[in-house]
Amino acid sequence: MDKMDEELKCPVCGSLFKDPIILPCSHNVCLACARNIIVQTPEGETPPHSRASGNSDYDYLDMDKMSMYSETDSGYGSYTPCLKSPNGVRVFPPAMMHRHCSITCPLCHRSVSLDERGLRGFPRNRLLEAIVSRYQQSRAVAVKCQLCDRNPVEATVMCEQCDVFYCTPCQQRCHPSRGPLAKHRLVPPTQVAGASQQQPAATARKLATCAEHDVENYSMYCINCKIPVCFQCLEEGKHGKHDVKPLGAMWKQHKCQLSQALSGVSDRAKDAKEFLVQLKNMLQQIQENGVEFEACLVAQCDALIDALTRQKAKLLTKVTKEREYKLKVVRDQITHCTMKLRQTTGMMEFCLEVIKENDPSGFLQISDALIKRVQSSQDQWVKGALEAKVGPEFDLTLSTDPLLQAIHQLDFIQAKDFQETPLLKQKHAGGLKVTESAGAEASTVPPAPLLQLEKCCTRNNSATLAWRVTAGPSVPIEAYVLELDDGNGGQYREVYVGKETVCTVDGLHFNSSYNARVKAYNSTGVGPYSKTVILKTSDVAWFTFDATSAHRDIVLTNENQTVSCNSYDDRVVLGTAAFSKGVHYWELCVDRYDNHPDPAFGVARINTMKDMMLGKDDKAWAMYVDNNRSWFMHNNSHTNRAEGGITKGSTVGILLDLNKHTLTFFINKEQHGPVAFENLEGVFMPAVSLNRNVQVSPRRRQCSIMGKELALYPKVHRFDSQVRNP
Repeated sequence: MDKMDEELKCPVCGSLFKDPIILPCSHNVCLACARNIIVQTPEGETPPHSRASGNSDYDYLDMDKMSMYSETDSGYGSYTPCLKSPNGVRVFPPAMMHRHCSITCPLCHRSVSLDERGLRGFPRNRLLEAIVSRYQQSRAVAVKCQLCDRNPVEATVMCEQCDVFYCTPCQQRCHPSRGPLAKHRLVPPTQVAGASQQQPAATARKLATCAEHDVENYSMYCINCKIPVCFQCLEEGKHGKHDVKPLGAMWKQHKCQLSQALSGVSDRAKDAKEFLVQLKNMLQQIQENGVEFEACLVAQCDALIDALTRQKAKLLTKVTKEREYKLKVVRDQITHCTMKLRQTTGMMEFCLEVIKENDPSGFLQISDALIKRVQSSQDQWVKGALEAKVGPEFDLTLSTDPLLQAIHQLDFIQAKDFQETPLLKQKHAGGLKVTESAGAEASTVPPAPLLQLEKCCTRNNSATLAWRVTAGPSVPIEAYVLELDDGNGGQYREVYVGKETVCTVDGLHFNSSYNARVKAYNSTGVGPYSKTVILKTSDVAWFTFDATSAHRDIVLTNENQTVSCNSYDDRVVLGTAAFSKGVHYWELCVDRYDNHPDPAFGVARINTMKDMMLGKDDKAWAMYVDNNRSWFMHNNSHTNRAEGGITKGSTVGILLDLNKHTLTFFINKEQHGPVAFENLEGVFMPAVSLNRNVQVSPRRRQCSIMGKELALYPKVHRFDSQVRNP
């Protein structure tokens, strides 16, 4: 019966039910707890639920006799969680209530207002009371001896006069059956417990009479009121128009319905028990599989470490051979040079001695031979003879970056929908099973895609990749995943997931190298990666003016390289390239300049306003200039007025240095004013604003500031065959 503990506990006090009553929502609470949770409702208001109805076996005080709450203590049919209550229910202190009161079920929070009968309007749950009584009897523990000094044992007798429980040794020692104690009556402890339990049962049987008519037993059942009634209740007409049936017949009918409902619940409980057994077995399987998988993982990693150790030994052997070779060459050169130097030194000393002689005839006899020897010795010390044949540096380069990147990306390949793949091992009831892929192409993962280098190209900071898969129709492919690193050899990230086999990636950094790879997956799992291709973005930003984002008054000609305007108001046009790092410089030539307008040149975000002068919002940084002077402008703030303007044929240069996060302007190849803007962060696009009095086109030139060519003409880079394995 321990499993139904919660069914027998009051939701308010958390203890076993004591004198339970039934609320209209069919939930139960203790009588004392019901008194504590009564709340006062505002006069004239009634909770949107039925009033209390039914019969009760209790005789309570009338609500008219209860004193009222104070105004500050009143509340309306709600509960507030409170840590002071065992079950988190707000318990009001016992107090006398006003007639406008209600009680709210602590379980379903349904409120019901009390009528003039108060809590007497709720019937008593005699059945629940009897079950609680039996439950308490079943949980009764054996009575222990009250006189044992240590480790009390079970009592065998109880003295009715002394009201003390004794074990046999303690009874013989402390309560012998002689002298004054001979007249005491000793009884078994169970007899005492049984006698104490008979009284509640008798009380329960005694109280099974009509609450309205004490001398009448319940004999009928009102289906409308859902309460038992007696014969006298029917004679008084309280249930005259109600559907009333014999109590015994309804008792059997409801017992049959409950039994049938329990049968269905029993089947579900049986299934739940079997499911729990499966889950518990799964715990053991998971534990075993985890240990086995860990051992397999350790073995695989140890194999990698062993392979790396063996490769390290081979590389060290190569280094040792290279070192020994260099040492041998240098030692041989030292020996040879030492011998030559000794011979040369001896010859020099001999020649000096010959020069000291004063015998001309004797000198001339040997002078020719000595001169030839000296000249021959001098020829031996040519420039190459005095240079080391080997250098101290080792011409060996070990590239570990690809291996480190592969180690960092080493991870498990997860199968979808918990299906097995050839890469996964699972523990089954029959033992260890490895899924075989041979002869079952329909359940295999897709093969590695092949990159089509002839269709791949880069333009500015965008890259287009194309690939294909050689798998047949029996191997379905749900989608492809294209991954790129960050351009600095960092972690890969997904840039495209879909079914297309061609993808263009925009917004890359200029003058950067990206690693790209592709994989495919289906319902079975994820396939291996393709070979890695190296993407080299343009080191020079080639761009034109963007017709798609330009204001409708902007006119673009000469393949979008010349810009003018149809309006007298300033309109903005952006370039097709976006810059986020590096140093960028471009020049624009003023082809037409009438009536001294003030065009603006600079950079902007892609969402800058297009119907006003560049720099009037917070998304553009510009210099606007007329024929005499210029100003810098950002967010409609004008700064740094500078003398000198533009005319027809002038060139305006813009230097965007995102390494230093600055923007500088030039007019006719001379810096115009100080550094215009600092602390520039983010993505910027070339921008111009002008009206119908100005026409601007790019000027191609070799930039002395950067030492590289920058222009506004399109250029396409084809991939070379820089393909390597991941």
